[in-house]
Amino acid sequence: MEAGIIRVLLVDDHAIARNGVSLMLGTAADICVGAQATSYDDAIERITSEEFDVALIDIALPGKSGLQLLLTLRLARPRMGLMILSHYSEEIYGLRALSLGASGYLTKDVSADVLVQAVRKVALGGKYVSPAMTDRLAMVVAQGPVGAHESLSERELQVFQRIAAGQSLVQIGAALQLCPNTVTSYRARILKKMKMACNAELTRYALELGML
Repeated sequence: MEAGIIRVLLVDDHAIARNGVSLMLGTAADICVGAQATSYDDAIERITSEEFDVALIDIALPGKSGLQLLLTLRLARPRMGLMILSHYSEEIYGLRALSLGASGYLTKDVSADVLVQAVRKVALGGKYVSPAMTDRLAMVVAQGPVGAHESLSERELQVFQRIAAGQSLVQIGAALQLCPNTVTSYRARILKKMKMACNAELTRYALELGML
């Protein structure tokens, strides 16, 4: 951190989202968006040539996901503050991101004040989670994993979300670049792991947790 200025790497494939976050961070005199990246590879290229204090990472990136980028950056830059900033709710990816080394998790409907506060905290080596996430972490410590979806792999979680949203196997395959038979296999594993019998139960579960 040079001269008290926090340099941020913003990783999101949507220009509107990047511009919006940049405007919010621009309200703070001690925070500077040093660079923007649109993909995993783009972000890796940025950190090899520049120094950043904090990276704000979207989960849904083209190619390798934001969680994969999180893992890579945590190993390559262990002292960098790594925060997930996603439209996915904390209930879906919050615990998973923190377990992979995230310094915090925020959703994209966050206010400018909270975003600035979070960036400042993780830049100093701290963690930033919402009160709801704090309660959820306490439950995990006391009782073990909470939520049937916590046992799913990252790819299974992606398929689960799309099934719960009512997409067909063909639509899911096209979106995730998987053949229909592979999607069918994922669906079977998801139902088994979550101890559910049909797509309707997956949808109901997602609705109850605010995932849709």
